[in-house]
Amino acid sequence: MLLLLICAPLGNAASASKTFLLLGDSLSAAHNIPVDAGWPTLLQARLTQMRPGYRLVNASISGATTADGLSRLPGLLKQYHPAVVMLELGANDGLRGLPLAEIRKNLAVMVKQCEESGAKVLLLGIELPVNYGPQYREGLRAIYAQLAKDNHAGLVPFLLQGVALHPELMQEDGLHPTAAAQPKVLDNVWPATEKLLGK
Repeated sequence: MLLLLICAPLGNAASASKTFLLLGDSLSAAHNIPVDAGWPTLLQARLTQMRPGYRLVNASISGATTADGLSRLPGLLKQYHPAVVMLELGANDGLRGLPLAEIRKNLAVMVKQCEESGAKVLLLGIELPVNYGPQYREGLRAIYAQLAKDNHAGLVPFLLQGVALHPELMQEDGLHPTAAAQPKVLDNVWPATEKLLGK
């Protein structure tokens, strides 16, 4: 249940910087699993193998919301000048039932910040539990799809596709993937990442 946004600078900036910045919540902060087992660490390993020279800076914090991301992103962009920003936020907003308009506004501003830094954007959406009702769940899902369309950005509809509905791959809280599920999460992210970087 999350959103992942990847931003890559265009033109010469893309070749000048080979830093991935991951700004997310507990789904990217290795919640209740070894850090080395988390999908961000697995992503770094795959980058090292397939895209030598790229490094990943994981700035994820458990419990983070889109508002938290909005306050932190400018400073992180300035500090790291990343070629790729992975923004994995939105799950906590949705779980708290925050207004859809607020979630959309925060995400839209972050997309704009990426564009102003000369970045492409890739959004990975979230899916909320069914008890949140079809109207809210579909509204949240539509935010990511519409932002991707409006900004000519890439979209992966659901980061936990093939994971969330499999109890054996989820922790007891039903919200966070187990260590065994992390390779599958990476497999959900990698095709869009590879496409963004260019095969």
